[in-house]
Amino acid sequence: MSSENTLTITPTILPESTFTTPTPPLQNSRIAVNPHLPRDIPLEKISTRSGHTPSYDLPRWLRRAMSPIALVLLWHIASVSGLLPASILADPLSVLSSAIDLWQSGELPDAIHVSLQRTLLGLAVGGSLGALLAIFAGLFRLGEDIIDSPMQMLRTIPNVALIPLLIIWFGIGEEPKVALIALATAFPLYLNIYSGIRNVDQSLIEAGRTLGLSSWGLIRHVILPGALPSVLVGIRYALGVSWLALVFGEQINATAGIGYLLNTAREMFQTDVIVVCLVVYALLGLAVDLIVRLLEKVLLAWRPSFTGH
Repeated sequence: MSSENTLTITPTILPESTFTTPTPPLQNSRIAVNPHLPRDIPLEKISTRSGHTPSYDLPRWLRRAMSPIALVLLWHIASVSGLLPASILADPLSVLSSAIDLWQSGELPDAIHVSLQRTLLGLAVGGSLGALLAIFAGLFRLGEDIIDSPMQMLRTIPNVALIPLLIIWFGIGEEPKVALIALATAFPLYLNIYSGIRNVDQSLIEAGRTLGLSSWGLIRHVILPGALPSVLVGIRYALGVSWLALVFGEQINATAGIGYLLNTAREMFQTDVIVVCLVVYALLGLAVDLIVRLLEKVLLAWRPSFTGH
């Protein structure tokens, strides 16, 4: 047989760089990626519609004030139109006039001073007690076994139900009012601080031990900073509860304070003075909440958090 027609084929090996995987086209994509842009672009700078950045014409403080202003306007319109009689609720102008008169006479500043003094004293006593118990129960298993169960039982008792006992124990002076506020603020701080300590990441504890930190060093540099967000939440909650306890506490034979003005106005059917006292309670609560927010910004500057779109 002749081999003249035999065809010899030598395979050619191509380099790997010549083989490319085709990139599928982006489906329904409207975002063009620019490799020269920085990667750490804030979320609020990214828009999902037509590539525009969301913008607001009004400053944020004004937008936050629009809803309260709208409520006051609705209140004024209802009062002027007769839908809300003055015997049920005084109109905003009458409330403002009463507030000015009470301030000029000195009754309102004195009442605010007395109520603030009661609240801060009760918060100092209750907050200190709750924080110490939470730290002891959170750091040590023995403390948890001794303290946590009684605290969980006592926190379910309504504070108002303790008023008769407080009157029997302390009389009708300032002591039962301060004690009621202290009891109301101790439990929120205890729960939040205890939870914050127990929720510290265990890997951070192990890392601190690996670096040679002592027990006090772990508490100071790892556990307490890790529990700080929960501590501040507990403070905010305790401040809100303190004003609620103050309202009940000032019902106990009070001769001064915002609650005293409130009770006197109730007996005289002065709805304008009642609204003034309620607004003062609200403004004081808002003021202390803003103080805690500023503390959060200062003390938690090391912890970035989501602030909304």
